[in-house]
Amino acid sequence: MDKISVRAIVVTDGKVYFAGDKSRVGYVLFPKDDSRINAEIVSDTLVYEYRSLATNGKNFFALSIGNPARLYKFSKDLAHRTLVYQENHEKVFYDSMQFWNEKEGMAIGDPTADCFSIIITRDGGQTWQKLSCEVLPKLADGEAAFAASNTNLILKGNHAWIVSGGKKARVFHSADKGISWEVFETPIVQGESMTGIFTADFYNEQIGFIAGGNYEKPMQNYQNKAITTDGGKTWKLVAENQGFGYASCVQFVPNSGAKSLVAVGAQGLFYSSDGGESWQQFLTDTTLYTIRFLDSDTALASGKDKIVKIEFKK
Repeated sequence: MDKISVRAIVVTDGKVYFAGDKSRVGYVLFPKDDSRINAEIVSDTLVYEYRSLATNGKNFFALSIGNPARLYKFSKDLAHRTLVYQENHEKVFYDSMQFWNEKEGMAIGDPTADCFSIIITRDGGQTWQKLSCEVLPKLADGEAAFAASNTNLILKGNHAWIVSGGKKARVFHSADKGISWEVFETPIVQGESMTGIFTADFYNEQIGFIAGGNYEKPMQNYQNKAITTDGGKTWKLVAENQGFGYASCVQFVPNSGAKSLVAVGAQGLFYSSDGGESWQQFLTDTTLYTIRFLDSDTALASGKDKIVKIEFKK
C-alpha cells in the first residue's frame, strides 16, 4: 500500500524481492491463498533510486542509478548490507544487473566515455571491476540504454547480450562472459533520444526477442518487436502494426518451446502463443513496468505502487 516505483524484481524461495525508489529494497511473500502479506522493506537515510536487482543464489545485489552509483550486497533476509562498489561521475547511470552463476555477474550502464559502462565480478560479488573502453565496442553519439525493467542485459550460458536505444538500437554480444564483444544492427525504431530497444529476453542461446519502440509515442506499434534465431546476429520484425506499442519488459514463458511470450508496457499486458507473430491483450493496467515467471502458469509483475501475482489459465 506504499507509494513506490518498482522496476526490478527477483522471484525466488517463495518471495518476490524488489528494488525501488527512495532507497528501498524488500520482499513480499506470495502464499497460495490470497491473504495480504505486508512487505519487508529496508530503506536508507540517503535518497537514491534502484533500477537493478540480482541474486547469485547466496546474496542479493542492488545497484542505484545516478551519481554516485552504489552497489550493495544484501544477505537473503536483507538484514545485512555491504557497499561493494561505488562510482562517482557526473554521467554515471547503471541500468541492469544479472549473474551467470554464484561467482560471476555483470552490470551495465550508460556511457561515461564512448562505451557502455560495464562492471564485472568474478568472486561472488565481493569486488567489481569496470571494463576499459579499449576492450569494448564504441557507442554512437546519443546511444545508451534504458533502465526500464532490469532487462536490457541478458546472461545465459557463457553469453551476454546488451541492448541499446537512442540514436542507435543495437545488440552487443559476448560469448565468453564479457571478455570479447561483437555488435549487431537491429530494425527497431531508432534515431531519437527515446526510441530503441527497452527490453530483451533469450529463451536459449539462439532464440531471443527484443521490444521497445518510441517512449514518446507509446501507441506506435511498428518497428518495436523483433526476434532472432541465430543468437542475435540477425533480427526479424514481427507483428508490424498490431499488438502493443511501447513496451518496457518482454519475457518468454518457461517451457513453451520459445512459442509463448508476454510483454508489459504503455497499453497493459499482452500475450503471444506463436513466437511473437500475433498478440492478445490480457490486461489494460498501464502501470506495470516489469514481469517475471515463477512457472509456466504464474508470473509476478511490479510497477507503480504495486506488486501483483498473475495466473494464466490454460
